[in-house]
Amino acid sequence: MTDASDAPGARLIPRNHGLHPAPYDPAYKTSVTRAPSLPLLSMESGASEETGPRFGHGILGDLDNNLILNRSKGAAPALGERILVHGRVLDENNRPVPEALIEIWQANAGGRYRHQKDGYIAPLDPNFGGCGRTLTDDTGAYAFLTIRPGAYPWPNRGNDWRPMHIHASVFGHSFGQRLITQMYFEGDPLIDHCPIAATVKDRASLDRLVAPLDFSKSRPLDHLAYKFDIVLRGRRQTMFENQPEGM
Repeated sequence: MTDASDAPGARLIPRNHGLHPAPYDPAYKTSVTRAPSLPLLSMESGASEETGPRFGHGILGDLDNNLILNRSKGAAPALGERILVHGRVLDENNRPVPEALIEIWQANAGGRYRHQKDGYIAPLDPNFGGCGRTLTDDTGAYAFLTIRPGAYPWPNRGNDWRPMHIHASVFGHSFGQRLITQMYFEGDPLIDHCPIAATVKDRASLDRLVAPLDFSKSRPLDHLAYKFDIVLRGRRQTMFENQPEGM
């Protein structure tokens, strides 16, 4: 999302709206009222976007990337299928992006979010908060230990269900470098029936949002693993909700 120099304070590259799914998609009911009715404007970035405020690295806690234990502060584990979600944040030239903040949020094993407006009848887990954060290391790698989220119904058409998914936010080195996407799970049949997933018309782009099983990182009698690399630009770029062409 910065210019070629990628230096602190460098000018941010405006988004290319032509690469994003159309904001108006009648099958995704709420997009009808949310879609802008006037042409979008792309403004030049300024000092507030090109510099701070940015996340303070010293704020991270020991359990921030362990959603199974972070809500209870290690006292009791969350309920559900334990999984490891891991991957790397890479640029278009396959170079690692170190010290990027990744935040995730998700529903619990029953498909319910810990949010006051979530009225789904599935129970809340008192030991699961549904959010976590971590920083990529020098190789661009990250990892979260969590619970596989459940699918849940949503009031779109008569019987629409969201596939199992985890939301992810990638925060770079300045205030304007924030990207949001979501990860689906290999083999979930609901992906092909979801109006939100269907807004990504190119199948190859949608498939890049699906994390495959990774038995090399699974732990016997403990957890399965899913690998989700985030590519910020180029032919293999990950589709983002607010900045589809990446940083």
